[in-house]
Amino acid sequence: MKKMSRNVLLQMEEEDDDDDGDIVLENLGQTIIPDLGSLESQHDFRTPEFEEFNGKSDSLFFNDGQRRIDFVLVYEDESRKETSKKGTNEKQRRKRQAYESNLICHGLQLEATRSVLDDKLVFVKVHAPWEVLCTYAEIMHIKLPLKPNDLKNRSSAFGTLNWFTKVLSVDESIIKPEQEFFTAPFEKNRMNDFYIVDRDAFFNPATRSRIVYFILSRVKYQLINNVSKFGINRLVNSGIYKAAFPLHDCKFRRQSEDPSCPNERYLLYREWAHPRSIYKKQPLDLIRKYYGEKIGIYFAWLGYYTQMLLLAAIVGVACFLYGYLNQDNCTWSKEVCHPDIGGKIIMCPQCDRLCPFWKLNITCESSKKLCIFDSFGTLVFAVFMGVWVTLFLEFWKRRQAELEYEWDTVELQQEEQARPEYEARCTHVVINEITQEEERIPFTAWGKCIRITLCASAVFFWILLIIASVIGIIVYRLSVFIVFSAKLPKNVNGTDPIQKYLTPQTATSITASIISFIIIMILNTIYEKVAIMITNFELPRTQTDYENSLTMKMFLFQFVNYYSSCFYIAFFKGKFVGYPGDPVYWLGKYRNEECDPGGCLLELTTQLTIIMGGKAIWNNIQEVLLPWIMNLIGRFHRVSGSEKITPRWEQDYHLQPMGKLGLFYEYLEMIIQFGFVTLFVASFPLAPLLALVNNILEIRVDAWKLTTQFRRLVPEKAQDIGAWQPIMQGIAILAVVTNAMIIAFTSDMIPRLVYYWSFSVPPYGDHTSYTMEGYINNTLSIFKVADFKNKSKGNPYSELGNHTTCRYRDFRYPPGHPQEYKHNIYYWHVIAAKLAFIIVMEHIIYSVKFFISYAIPDVSKRTKSKIQREKYLTQKLLHENHLKDMTKNMGMIAERMIEAVDNNLRPKLE
Repeated sequence: MKKMSRNVLLQMEEEDDDDDGDIVLENLGQTIIPDLGSLESQHDFRTPEFEEFNGKSDSLFFNDGQRRIDFVLVYEDESRKETSKKGTNEKQRRKRQAYESNLICHGLQLEATRSVLDDKLVFVKVHAPWEVLCTYAEIMHIKLPLKPNDLKNRSSAFGTLNWFTKVLSVDESIIKPEQEFFTAPFEKNRMNDFYIVDRDAFFNPATRSRIVYFILSRVKYQLINNVSKFGINRLVNSGIYKAAFPLHDCKFRRQSEDPSCPNERYLLYREWAHPRSIYKKQPLDLIRKYYGEKIGIYFAWLGYYTQMLLLAAIVGVACFLYGYLNQDNCTWSKEVCHPDIGGKIIMCPQCDRLCPFWKLNITCESSKKLCIFDSFGTLVFAVFMGVWVTLFLEFWKRRQAELEYEWDTVELQQEEQARPEYEARCTHVVINEITQEEERIPFTAWGKCIRITLCASAVFFWILLIIASVIGIIVYRLSVFIVFSAKLPKNVNGTDPIQKYLTPQTATSITASIISFIIIMILNTIYEKVAIMITNFELPRTQTDYENSLTMKMFLFQFVNYYSSCFYIAFFKGKFVGYPGDPVYWLGKYRNEECDPGGCLLELTTQLTIIMGGKAIWNNIQEVLLPWIMNLIGRFHRVSGSEKITPRWEQDYHLQPMGKLGLFYEYLEMIIQFGFVTLFVASFPLAPLLALVNNILEIRVDAWKLTTQFRRLVPEKAQDIGAWQPIMQGIAILAVVTNAMIIAFTSDMIPRLVYYWSFSVPPYGDHTSYTMEGYINNTLSIFKVADFKNKSKGNPYSELGNHTTCRYRDFRYPPGHPQEYKHNIYYWHVIAAKLAFIIVMEHIIYSVKFFISYAIPDVSKRTKSKIQREKYLTQKLLHENHLKDMTKNMGMIAERMIEAVDNNLRPKLE
């Protein structure tokens, strides 16, 4: 069993409280289906005995102090409810009793205890005996120790820097390194081959919880129309049980009073989740041991991603500083701010009728900011990030291969069991083409096609809904720009502080970005539920199939939701506007909005900053503040005058359950951030720095949340990060194209270079040497005011006085020219240069990416050797043990045969 995800707990199941059906009791593999009315009393069921709490708050055992608690089920006693529906409660009680009886028949041992704070709550403690653990360990192909690993431990990759890395590493005297073993899938008939020193320690608590959860998920409790209903997930969803979870081993702030307790939760809080450990490496082996490989691989990936961001952040800050220090040398910005150049250039209105004429120098401050981001350093950084993302993905594959070896998931069984929800719907009988045996499936091929079609249509509808919301934001921008243009520019001399920084373009951009962010968050909340419903209806067979299907749906939605506004600003805004005498209209009514004279790059930077910053703040509120407040409120209600000792299981019950999709949203949050860092990094070199700071805090916040605020998760196996790996690879390929197009079409770098090398000197220019002087005047076209149409004519009551011409951002011939208002030669030079730049940049980066991918193997030579060596020694050990057993058996048989022959011959000889 590769993955048994807790996301099963979240899948929306039909409420079956009102269903009529037979209660199912199992007795050592035999199914008994009694009449519901024949069960007159509770004694018809095999139910757990009620025991009084023994007063030990840190106890992890039954009251006898011997049997370990592997899982806890919680329900509310219907007989003690103040107001209740008798019929409904009786059905729930019968289902629960049938379920618990069947658990006992499967070999589990149960003990019930009432809450010390609320006598309506009942805690059913579950223990798996040795025989049950052995049986299901073989069924689940769980790998267990054969003998201690005598291979050399991996050496440090830092060599002479060991003294420095020791400061960053976890203190080994506090968290001792785990002993390594050769392992093999467990088999009961080869039990003597395994390294069993102590039966109680052979299965660690995480493995015990996995096995018990596997059983809980498959035990039946009701039969309706020959379809079995089973599993703790359905029972929790229908309210028959209030919760089901494994126990934390101790309190997180102090060690347990039990000397045998490993205190792993306390160690994780102290060395991982506590703020003072923010500079230390993560104790990945202990995380994996306590929470399972699935949680461990997430934090290993997040930590490695954060380490790689350090290099990207350093280069990004260097490029930002380069632009910041050289902004005073930005010739075209000086021309915009110069009173005799920008102060005398009258710009055409950017909307119809209400918008006034305006002077170019009111964009002085935005042009200075643009110089920081639209510089040569941006080009260098875009190329660097194209290489960086490839290095990150290739080195992560190597690191992942190392973890597969160290965590013993190299040969993880790929044959997963079907999900309980899938098995419950298997009503159609077909003949398997391979085995030629009958098997059950949930629906026919035609039914599967219908389901896939309906699911795809639903996803497509929601994507169209997002696009509609983006169009709504565009209409808002077009409408509100007219208002800001009419209200804001009262003082055009640039001395008013508000007018100096808050231009109509800036005000429109900021308000639209904020509204866009709010809409994104609202749609996210709605689509989360819709995506789960669609995936449940699709009914994937295994948990991996379920998670991958949900991942692709959610990411596709989030991709369009988060990035659509950025794609609009980067590649569509200001590109199809026409010219003042013949503007292009949206829907025949709204005039297309234009970019600032310096382009839309600064607006794209603003959009990215608001979405990235707002998303980080919102996620922290949702992930940290809300669980903390909920736990605080619950703690306040529980301690109202009571000083009773609370047992471990009751303390854990009052913690928050893990979010609806577990790690899914953690991955999704980071992948969306990864997209911002790579797809649009050419417009915002500080994005890796913001991501780095966020991730350093994210690791510790997630650690604090898991260890202090949430119940312990069911440990799960995982070999890799699943569908997120190909998604990152797809983003990396797309990032090369988007950054090349941002530099070519969104920034003004290519037009400036064309002017510098071709149009500043003869035959097109008047300067004797290459220069940027005159760039602004050369790149703003002239329009004759008399050529305005009535609909697009600007505000006649302009404060700028009478003028016959105005300027606009485009490369067109002036009025009076034989080809007036047609694109000039400069325009075609710029288009050719942009296309050439995109082709050259893409081919160079893709070539480098291909070479890096080829040169760096996914698995290092050293790791391959270790895997092969361990496989060889394991096979040799099992073979030798098998030969020893055969030799021993043959010897015993030979002795018996000799003894038998001797016994037969002796009388004859006598």
